[in-house]
Amino acid sequence: MSQPTPFLVFSGTNSRYLAEKICTGLNCPLGNMIIQHFADGEFSVSYEESIRGKNVFLVQSTFPNSDNLMELLLMMDAAKRASANSIIAVIPYFGWARQDRKDKPRVSIGAKLIADILGVAGIDRLITMDLHADQIQGFFDVPVDHLYASSVFLEYIKSTLPIENLIIATPDVGGTKRANRYSTHLGVPMVICHKSRKKANEVEEMRIIGDVAGKDVLLIDDIVDTAGTITKAADLMMENGAKSVRAMASHAVMSDPASLRVDRSMLSEIILTDSIPYLMNSKKVTILSIAGIFAEAIRRVCLNESISSLYTIK
Repeated sequence: MSQPTPFLVFSGTNSRYLAEKICTGLNCPLGNMIIQHFADGEFSVSYEESIRGKNVFLVQSTFPNSDNLMELLLMMDAAKRASANSIIAVIPYFGWARQDRKDKPRVSIGAKLIADILGVAGIDRLITMDLHADQIQGFFDVPVDHLYASSVFLEYIKSTLPIENLIIATPDVGGTKRANRYSTHLGVPMVICHKSRKKANEVEEMRIIGDVAGKDVLLIDDIVDTAGTITKAADLMMENGAKSVRAMASHAVMSDPASLRVDRSMLSEIILTDSIPYLMNSKKVTILSIAGIFAEAIRRVCLNESISSLYTIK
């Protein structure tokens, strides 16, 4: 007689495409769950199989709109009430992460609020990827496995891009640490774009710190939202003599008119992951899957093995 599966994987509505890939990597079926939507926009969650005593992994990125977060919370509450042994939230893209501090008076710290809400809902562990700020891990009172997309990105860089003429760039000063990791690992130089903003999602001024003349530039970021910063940086690099400019980011928020801006920009390519579904069409967008990273992380959590060895660069 075969032993019962010690864990089950379930998914919210808009992350099902990724959960299915994760389950393929784990060689297990995706759990049977129904999310019923009502006419007024409310919805309910029910597990259609027993999860008593199981380690339950709930896959759901919390990208806009807020229904994705609410689905995850209801999934957690239902799992807790159905006597799951542990509830592990698998959140490839952790929304509200850009609200990680008070940058002016009388504002909320959204990332801390979401961490508190997940804690009250019953989370036992969080598996996520490329948080906007590393310190967000400290907002949680449970273990956080913070994965990086660098393994899939570095494989793509080494197999596709001209390393001998490569230079790493960051579209803003805040991403210097992230870009420096790639620069150090690949043994190539780095430049920085310094920007100032009039308001959120609108860049007022940008300048380059460093020399990009004759170089193949790779811009590294964690999130591409409206693509205003990344496309402005790419155009500026080309104006300063760059041979080519590509961009690489972990999370494809890609709010309108991001795809249009990318298509009209001097970017030759933008490489993103499938942590968020990218539903637009752009000949310049390349999507790499991070399902394998999460499948391996889930396997190691179940077997109490080290996660840190997954990290190519940290």
